[in-house]
Amino acid sequence: MKSSARIVASVAAAGLVLALVGMSRAGQPLSASSDARATDANVARLTTELLGRSQFAHHPLDTELAGRLLDRYLEALDGTRSLFLQSDVDEFAAYRATLAKAIVAVGDTTVARTIFTRYLQRLGEQVAFVTDLLKTEKIVFVGHDSYSFDRENAPRPVSVAAAHELWREQLRAEYLEEKLADKPPEQIVRTLTRRHEQQLRTVKSLGGEEVLETYLDALAHVYDPHSDYLGHQELESLSIAMNLSLFGIGAALEAEDGFVKIKELLPGGPAARSGLLQPGDRILAVAQAGKDPIDIVNMPLSRAVELIRGPKGTRVVLTIAASGAAERALPKTITLVRDEIKLADQAAKARIVDLPTGQGTTLRLGVIDLPSFYADMSGRVAGHRSATEDVARLLVKLKAENVRGLVMDLRRNGGGSLGEAISLTGLFIRKGPVVQTRDASGKIEVGVDEDDKVLYDGPLILVTSRFSASATEIMVGALQDYGRGVVVGDSSTFGKGTVQSIVSLAPIMDRAGLAHTYDPGALKVTISKFYRPSGASTQLRGVASDIVLPSTTDFADVSESKLKDPLPWDVVPAKAYERLNRVQPYLARLRESSGRRVKTDKDFAYLEGEVDRLAKNLASKSVSLNETERRRELATVKARKAEHEAELRARAAKAPVAYAITLENVDAPGLPPPVTVKPPTPASAAHAPEGRGHDGANDGASNDDVTLDESERILADYIGQLGAPAAAKPAHGAGP
Repeated sequence: MKSSARIVASVAAAGLVLALVGMSRAGQPLSASSDARATDANVARLTTELLGRSQFAHHPLDTELAGRLLDRYLEALDGTRSLFLQSDVDEFAAYRATLAKAIVAVGDTTVARTIFTRYLQRLGEQVAFVTDLLKTEKIVFVGHDSYSFDRENAPRPVSVAAAHELWREQLRAEYLEEKLADKPPEQIVRTLTRRHEQQLRTVKSLGGEEVLETYLDALAHVYDPHSDYLGHQELESLSIAMNLSLFGIGAALEAEDGFVKIKELLPGGPAARSGLLQPGDRILAVAQAGKDPIDIVNMPLSRAVELIRGPKGTRVVLTIAASGAAERALPKTITLVRDEIKLADQAAKARIVDLPTGQGTTLRLGVIDLPSFYADMSGRVAGHRSATEDVARLLVKLKAENVRGLVMDLRRNGGGSLGEAISLTGLFIRKGPVVQTRDASGKIEVGVDEDDKVLYDGPLILVTSRFSASATEIMVGALQDYGRGVVVGDSSTFGKGTVQSIVSLAPIMDRAGLAHTYDPGALKVTISKFYRPSGASTQLRGVASDIVLPSTTDFADVSESKLKDPLPWDVVPAKAYERLNRVQPYLARLRESSGRRVKTDKDFAYLEGEVDRLAKNLASKSVSLNETERRRELATVKARKAEHEAELRARAAKAPVAYAITLENVDAPGLPPPVTVKPPTPASAAHAPEGRGHDGANDGASNDDVTLDESERILADYIGQLGAPAAAKPAHGAGP
């Protein structure tokens, strides 16, 4: 099945090519000079034209958008607002009136180079000041001052003296982080000196193409946060990452305000298996085994990826600033062994759990972990051609083993194939609409499950988190509209309800007669939006849970709404669909029972303490520069974690009997030997939702996944209610 997203993408790209070729033939071709500056101009003008034509607003670059471009470019270079002086920004403001006309008319990118030159000057001044400070001053941490690390909206330094004071405080925060790791003063001085000098060398080495890439990427982000300009090196990295297997740490990366940020962890990869990383974490430095770390702040993403990627079996050391506000002030260093990331490692897997009922009996439940909506259209990976086929095989096995209910774990599922989301939803409903896709012209295409067979018709729990996005939101939103399953987890999913298409620029430039002396890369543009059968968009708001559980990921920082300039939430007319009403009659009692357990459960008490701590740090947006206070805080956190892990180890022997079902053993008769429960590790305790069953191993599992445990208990309650007379009988009917 060819998904509607691909159809829309093909039509949109073809239309843009024809429009631009027509523009050139109408007598407005750009200069065909072989000079690199002429190529820059052609690329800039083409990018501007494509963005103005393809986006939902159909908004050509004007003075208002050009002003936002200027702001976004300054943020890309100086996201902490610590390098450019206010006088610099005031000087650059003069470009606002003429910037749009200069780009649209002749593709002028002089502004990008001028501002970058000033950025280099200020960075050089900062490095000179900081390295001199490290040589001449003794840095102490005995006062009661603090450093505000959230400078997104902070005022810029009003003078060089004010900049010096800010740089001094930033250096003190860096120094204290190293000191808390118990490094000697001479080593700290060497480390920080090398870090700052290396950053300056990296920025000085950037070529004109890389400066242009940063500038045009800022332009794309003015339209929406998922539109990007991809230089040829970044495009090559994207191509490598989309292969069925690759060598690396197994993480999708993105650039944000000068930082390299983890966008997604690939299931089965070294990063996901370690439990030490999660989406939103920022990578500050990269070191090869036995070598000094290289700071990658403000480094182009393509260069950072080259440092992180490497041969299978080699070690890479990452310096990480965790996504939680408290950890941002105290980076951690982790070591990962690069490995091959294969589709088989990312495939669906299942468990059968014999859950004790408290009456001397057990209730057999099934759990399916689906990390993505994958589809191997080439057929090169035998047995793993699609998420739908794999989940169907697992469901057949679970039904054969007489499970009474099913939990679908979608917490780490960032999306994938639209066609797979539609067909997989169809395993749980009779035929009907699953998603509506509206393109930039307003045309709506409906993705329909046309197979009236239902593979699994029993009780269903859908577990989601803030990391559940895109195609996952389509499936969960549809099943929620139909009233087919109970949604449990974070308050809502991520909220990415848009579709992007990658448009290669070289073919368009060739057909339009636009000269280019280097590969101009590509433009990723937003071409359509997703809507549920009920008509509500999944954009911005995501899918709200029916039952919300405490979570360390349930913060607005991890959501579409946190991104700058997101497209708005809206609605389209609903489609007729079968409303099963299998959730609402039971929801109040399910919430009540779950709420009672959460209030008395020791694991949730610990989790809520972590949530409160993170919330306070998010609100304070600062960190103490008093060494004694910081060591006391760290000791308290460490003691709490150790106490909690001791409790988990003590309960390990009481864990329910469980059986791991994989695509390798799914067709074997009977059940495999029960999994051996592994004691929890500090890594797994630190980052829910990484928990039992997520490492894909057959020989054991961790028992620290409190969210999944409670989801199974909710399913048990649900099964109990379905077996008893309901307050209102589930009904079938058509409509939204």
